[in-house]
Amino acid sequence: MKVLDAIDLRILKHLQSNAKLTNKEIAAAIGMTTTPVFERIKRLEEQGYIRSYVAILDKGKLGFALVAYCNVSLKQHTRSYLENFEKEIKAIPEVVECYHIAGMYDYLLKVTVKDMAAYQDFIVNHLANLENIGTVQSSFVMKEISENTALPL
Repeated sequence: MKVLDAIDLRILKHLQSNAKLTNKEIAAAIGMTTTPVFERIKRLEEQGYIRSYVAILDKGKLGFALVAYCNVSLKQHTRSYLENFEKEIKAIPEVVECYHIAGMYDYLLKVTVKDMAAYQDFIVNHLANLENIGTVQSSFVMKEISENTALPL
């Protein structure tokens, strides 16, 4: 795998800020021609530096008014229980992020739902039905101060 150079990083910065930029627009912004920019982007995709291109949606406009962070502890920590939990949690659409963490809890979930009733439904009908759940501690977002998907390149 080729080491990223300054040009690769500049291309990635532009794509992080606006993935709809054309190769021509990126080339103009960094002072190159289109063909080498195209080739670099293709290489960055093939090597996995660029995993996908997505649209970031406005939660509020779509009616998702509640964001909760759930700390989850499992009762048992065998490989099969961990793998099973991770497989099952990926299938729950309300869970938009999941991290296996160190500390007092085993997992941190970011859950996005329409309201508190939908969150209660998530807890009762999804999370509580998973095998091996020990404890769940929830924190609710009152106000989003900063949300950024860009990496500090």
